[in-house]
Amino acid sequence: MTPGHGHPGPAGGAGLLFAAAALLAVVAYLSAAVRLRRRGDAWPWRRDASFAAGGAVLVSAFLVPLPGGPFTAHTVHHLLTGMAAPLLLVLGRPLTLVLRALPPGHGRRGLLAVAHSRPAALLVLPPVAALLDFGGLWLIHRTPLFAAAQDRPLLHAAVQVHVVAAGLLFAFAVCRLDPVRRGGGGTAVRGAALLAGGTAHAVLAKGLYADGPPGTAFSPADLHAGARLMYYGGDLAELALALVLAVQWYTSTGRAWARRGRLRPAPGPVPPGG
Repeated sequence: MTPGHGHPGPAGGAGLLFAAAALLAVVAYLSAAVRLRRRGDAWPWRRDASFAAGGAVLVSAFLVPLPGGPFTAHTVHHLLTGMAAPLLLVLGRPLTLVLRALPPGHGRRGLLAVAHSRPAALLVLPPVAALLDFGGLWLIHRTPLFAAAQDRPLLHAAVQVHVVAAGLLFAFAVCRLDPVRRGGGGTAVRGAALLAGGTAHAVLAKGLYADGPPGTAFSPADLHAGARLMYYGGDLAELALALVLAVQWYTSTGRAWARRGRLRPAPGPVPPGG
């Protein structure tokens, strides 16, 4: 078995590229938000803060030395790049911002066409997004892929791209904050996908506590610490997603009740003696 190592450290060239991409995304987002406000449009500052925080999490994950042994550091990296950062970025509603910032024309119509296309609708279908996200995690940790990626920089970079992209896709599918094609993403479906994904993540963490990824040789203490962190850290991330879903359900239900109240006919005069 090869020596266990899970995170290449902040000096990797791929890490620098990922961090630079995250930083550029934040700069572009904030520039678009400023442009929107200068023309008199409202854009909540909390969305700026959320997206910037998500970018900062990604930059830190790829550039700052992570705590713990190799597998624990890998788990921290996974939780930051695949769960925490995606949720923060999605809460910033980047697609909505781009659509509002773009002037009317081919660019805006093209982006809307992509967002409302059948392939996009399939990708953001919660069960599909959950399969790509958590199924990918099982593939990484329960096959020789994890060990193989450690000595192959391109493969390791591809795995990192998948973790971030799949995490973004799942957070996007569960939250449904940006305008995409409707259908198949009701509250019940999103909640069920979140529950199934969280269960798969917890079972994976429990399995890794007993047996590390194939082809690796992490110390028992490091493996146990990383698996516990994966289990409880995943619970926290999934709880945050559940909170977003609950707030959306509460808000939509309240609006529906308000509409029904407005449409209900006013009571007529009470007849004499009635």
